[in-house]
Amino acid sequence: MNLDDILKQVPVDDIAERFGVSPDVARRAAEEGGAALLGGLAKNAETAEGSSAIEKALSRHEGFTGASSVDDVDAADGEKIIGHVFGGDEKQVVEGLTASEKTAGGIDFGKLLPVLAPIVMGLIANANKDKSGGGGIGDLIGGLLGGGQNGGGLNDGGLAGSIGDLLGGLLGGRK
Repeated sequence: MNLDDILKQVPVDDIAERFGVSPDVARRAAEEGGAALLGGLAKNAETAEGSSAIEKALSRHEGFTGASSVDDVDAADGEKIIGHVFGGDEKQVVEGLTASEKTAGGIDFGKLLPVLAPIVMGLIANANKDKSGGGGIGDLIGGLLGGGQNGGGLNDGGLAGSIGDLLGGLLGGRK
Protein backbone atom coordinates (compact mmCIF):
# COMPACT_ATOMS: atom_id res chain seq x y z
CA MET A 1 0.00 0.00 0.00
CA ASN A 2 1.28 3.48 -0.81
CA LEU A 3 0.10 7.07 -0.88
CA ASP A 4 -1.91 6.62 -4.06
CA ASP A 5 -3.76 3.67 -2.52
CA ILE A 6 -4.69 5.83 0.45
CA LEU A 7 -5.77 8.80 -1.66
CA LYS A 8 -7.97 6.55 -3.83
CA GLN A 9 -10.05 5.89 -0.72
CA VAL A 10 -10.39 9.56 0.24
CA PRO A 11 -13.28 11.49 -1.33
CA VAL A 12 -11.02 14.36 -2.45
CA ASP A 13 -13.58 15.99 -4.75
CA ASP A 14 -16.25 15.89 -2.03
CA ILE A 15 -13.78 17.32 0.49
CA ALA A 16 -12.97 20.11 -1.96
CA GLU A 17 -16.65 20.89 -2.38
CA ARG A 18 -17.42 20.75 1.35
CA PHE A 19 -14.48 22.95 2.30
CA GLY A 20 -14.83 25.31 -0.65
CA VAL A 21 -11.33 24.67 -1.99
CA SER A 22 -9.86 23.33 -5.21
CA PRO A 23 -9.34 19.57 -5.61
CA ASP A 24 -5.57 20.22 -5.58
CA VAL A 25 -5.79 21.92 -2.18
CA ALA A 26 -8.05 19.13 -0.89
CA ARG A 27 -5.62 16.47 -2.15
CA ARG A 28 -2.65 18.20 -0.53
CA ALA A 29 -4.58 18.56 2.73
CA ALA A 30 -5.49 14.86 2.62
CA GLU A 31 -1.81 14.03 2.10
CA GLU A 32 -0.71 16.25 4.98
CA GLY A 33 -3.51 15.07 7.28
CA GLY A 34 -2.86 11.43 6.42
CA ALA A 35 0.85 11.87 7.09
CA ALA A 36 0.12 13.50 10.44
CA LEU A 37 -2.19 10.65 11.44
CA LEU A 38 0.33 8.02 10.36
CA GLY A 39 3.10 9.89 12.16
CA GLY A 40 1.06 9.98 15.34
CA LEU A 41 0.20 6.29 15.01
CA ALA A 42 3.86 5.44 14.39
CA LYS A 43 4.85 7.34 17.52
CA ASN A 44 2.20 5.49 19.54
CA ALA A 45 3.33 2.15 18.09
CA GLU A 46 6.81 2.65 19.56
CA THR A 47 5.60 1.26 22.89
CA ALA A 48 4.10 -2.15 23.52
CA GLU A 49 1.06 -0.53 25.14
CA GLY A 50 0.54 1.84 22.22
CA SER A 51 1.01 -0.90 19.67
CA SER A 52 -1.51 -3.10 21.47
CA ALA A 53 -4.05 -0.26 21.58
CA ILE A 54 -3.61 0.35 17.84
CA GLU A 55 -4.04 -3.36 17.05
CA LYS A 56 -7.26 -3.41 19.10
CA ALA A 57 -8.58 -0.29 17.33
CA LEU A 58 -7.69 -1.72 13.93
CA SER A 59 -9.87 -4.76 14.54
CA ARG A 60 -12.88 -2.43 14.55
CA HIS A 61 -11.97 -0.98 11.15
CA GLU A 62 -11.31 -4.14 9.10
CA GLY A 63 -13.28 -4.47 5.89
CA PHE A 64 -13.21 -0.77 5.05
CA THR A 65 -13.92 -0.29 1.36
CA GLY A 66 -13.41 3.44 0.92
CA ALA A 67 -15.64 6.47 1.03
CA SER A 68 -17.29 8.07 -1.97
CA SER A 69 -18.36 11.10 0.05
CA VAL A 70 -17.70 12.76 3.39
CA ASP A 71 -21.13 11.51 4.51
CA ASP A 72 -19.84 7.92 4.23
CA VAL A 73 -17.34 8.55 7.03
CA ASP A 74 -18.14 8.30 10.74
CA ALA A 75 -16.64 11.64 11.85
CA ALA A 76 -17.60 10.95 15.48
CA ASP A 77 -15.38 7.86 15.33
CA GLY A 78 -12.75 10.03 13.68
CA GLU A 79 -12.86 12.47 16.61
CA LYS A 80 -12.17 9.57 18.99
CA ILE A 81 -9.32 8.33 16.80
CA ILE A 82 -7.55 11.67 16.63
CA GLY A 83 -8.03 12.10 20.37
CA HIS A 84 -6.22 8.79 20.93
CA VAL A 85 -3.57 9.38 18.29
CA PHE A 86 -2.55 12.88 19.38
CA GLY A 87 -3.71 12.91 23.00
CA GLY A 88 -3.19 16.26 24.66
CA ASP A 89 -1.36 17.54 21.58
CA GLU A 90 -4.42 17.35 19.32
CA LYS A 91 -5.09 21.08 19.38
CA GLN A 92 -1.49 21.96 18.52
CA VAL A 93 -1.37 19.43 15.68
CA VAL A 94 -4.63 20.75 14.23
CA GLU A 95 -3.49 24.36 14.56
CA GLY A 96 -0.09 23.57 13.04
CA LEU A 97 -1.62 21.81 10.05
CA THR A 98 -4.24 24.51 9.52
CA ALA A 99 -1.59 27.24 9.63
CA SER A 100 0.94 25.39 7.45
CA GLU A 101 2.01 27.23 4.32
CA LYS A 102 1.78 23.94 2.41
CA THR A 103 -1.90 23.55 3.24
CA ALA A 104 -2.92 27.20 3.40
CA GLY A 105 -6.03 27.23 1.31
CA GLY A 106 -8.97 27.26 3.62
CA ILE A 107 -8.82 23.76 5.08
CA ASP A 108 -9.78 23.51 8.74
CA PHE A 109 -7.95 20.41 9.91
CA GLY A 110 -10.14 20.32 13.02
CA LYS A 111 -12.92 19.27 10.64
CA LEU A 112 -10.80 17.35 8.11
CA LEU A 113 -8.85 15.02 10.42
CA PRO A 114 -12.02 13.37 11.80
CA VAL A 115 -12.95 12.57 8.18
CA LEU A 116 -9.50 11.20 7.32
CA ALA A 117 -8.91 9.21 10.53
CA PRO A 118 -11.45 6.40 9.96
CA ILE A 119 -10.28 6.08 6.34
CA VAL A 120 -6.63 5.78 7.36
CA MET A 121 -7.49 3.31 10.13
CA GLY A 122 -9.56 1.20 7.75
CA LEU A 123 -6.76 1.04 5.21
CA ILE A 124 -4.18 0.15 7.84
CA ALA A 125 -6.54 -2.47 9.29
CA ASN A 126 -6.99 -4.12 5.90
CA ALA A 127 -3.27 -3.98 5.13
CA ASN A 128 -2.47 -5.42 8.57
CA LYS A 129 -4.97 -8.24 8.06
CA ASP A 130 -3.57 -9.04 4.62
CA LYS A 131 0.15 -8.73 5.42
CA SER A 132 2.37 -11.73 5.34
CA GLY A 133 5.68 -12.20 7.04
CA GLY A 134 7.03 -10.67 10.21
CA GLY A 135 6.96 -7.17 11.54
CA GLY A 136 4.51 -5.47 13.76
CA ILE A 137 2.07 -2.64 13.31
CA GLY A 138 4.88 -0.12 13.72
CA ASP A 139 6.66 -1.63 10.71
CA LEU A 140 3.50 -1.44 8.63
CA ILE A 141 2.89 2.20 9.54
CA GLY A 142 6.57 3.03 9.09
CA GLY A 143 6.45 1.50 5.62
CA LEU A 144 3.56 3.78 4.73
CA LEU A 145 5.40 6.81 6.03
CA GLY A 146 8.70 5.96 4.40
CA GLY A 147 7.57 4.06 1.36
CA GLY A 148 9.21 0.78 2.26
CA GLN A 149 10.96 -1.24 -0.42
CA ASN A 150 8.58 -0.32 -3.22
CA GLY A 151 8.51 3.44 -2.65
CA GLY A 152 5.36 5.48 -2.70
CA GLY A 153 5.29 6.37 0.98
CA LEU A 154 4.01 9.64 2.32
CA ASN A 155 7.53 10.98 2.77
CA ASP A 156 8.26 10.59 -0.94
CA GLY A 157 6.29 13.75 -1.68
CA GLY A 158 8.41 15.95 0.58
CA LEU A 159 6.01 15.72 3.49
CA ALA A 160 8.62 14.41 5.88
CA GLY A 161 10.05 17.76 6.83
CA SER A 162 6.92 19.68 7.70
CA ILE A 163 5.05 16.83 9.35
CA GLY A 164 8.20 15.54 11.04
CA ASP A 165 8.95 18.95 12.49
CA LEU A 166 5.39 19.42 13.67
CA LEU A 167 4.98 15.99 15.21
CA GLY A 168 8.55 15.76 16.42
CA GLY A 169 8.14 18.83 18.56
CA LEU A 170 4.70 17.93 19.83
CA LEU A 171 5.04 14.20 20.37
CA GLY A 172 8.68 14.07 21.43
CA GLY A 173 9.98 12.40 18.27
CA ARG A 174 12.77 13.34 15.93
CA LYS A 175 12.94 16.79 14.37
